[in-house]
Amino acid sequence: MVKIKKIIDLSQPLFHNCPGWATYKMTEVNYEAVYPVDGFTAERIDLNVHTATHMDAPFHFFPEGKKIDEFPISQFVGEAVPIDLFGIAPEEPIRREHLEPYADKVKPGDIILLCTGWSEKRGYTKDYYYEWPFLSREGAEWIVEKQLKGVGIDGLSIGGWAEGNGPPAHEVLLSNEVWPLEELNLTKELLTEERWFLCAFPLKLQGFGGAPVRAVAMKFE
Repeated sequence: MVKIKKIIDLSQPLFHNCPGWATYKMTEVNYEAVYPVDGFTAERIDLNVHTATHMDAPFHFFPEGKKIDEFPISQFVGEAVPIDLFGIAPEEPIRREHLEPYADKVKPGDIILLCTGWSEKRGYTKDYYYEWPFLSREGAEWIVEKQLKGVGIDGLSIGGWAEGNGPPAHEVLLSNEVWPLEELNLTKELLTEERWFLCAFPLKLQGFGGAPVRAVAMKFE
């Protein structure tokens, strides 16, 4: 029987008015039933699915692209390599030169996790909302060349906020059906191992261009 030696929750919490993309309506949580009145509690949530830890599907950028429910479930698990980008400057593009030192550590079908330290900044601040480091076009092209299945980042998006910085990475990745996993909680504990087993299952939302995810990294004995 396989035993888990370590398990890390890589997900950011989703809650009423939680941080999210600046132009989206903030998440709302309401109660349709409360225990004192109904004998049970039932909540209703109104959110953009690209909020908190979530995965993008090609349909997010391409009208004819694959929806999140159309991926085979095997695409959501795999070995993941953490990329140490702690200390990277705000709004700095993550380029090929940042990734190339890991070229011998990744193999086709792997996932990489871009650990920039931005998850520690989560809040209603200018730096968290607008200044996270982001994947450049050339960085995305490197990921496609290496035949990786996915890439995670701890900022609000795989692309940047500033005009022109958002689409390139999305377009390169999603046109090749490589999924971006965004707004992860990536801590330095991930750097204690060279490889992890990642599970990142999105909600099975039919016809959607993305979905919230509960992402965990595991190390087996």
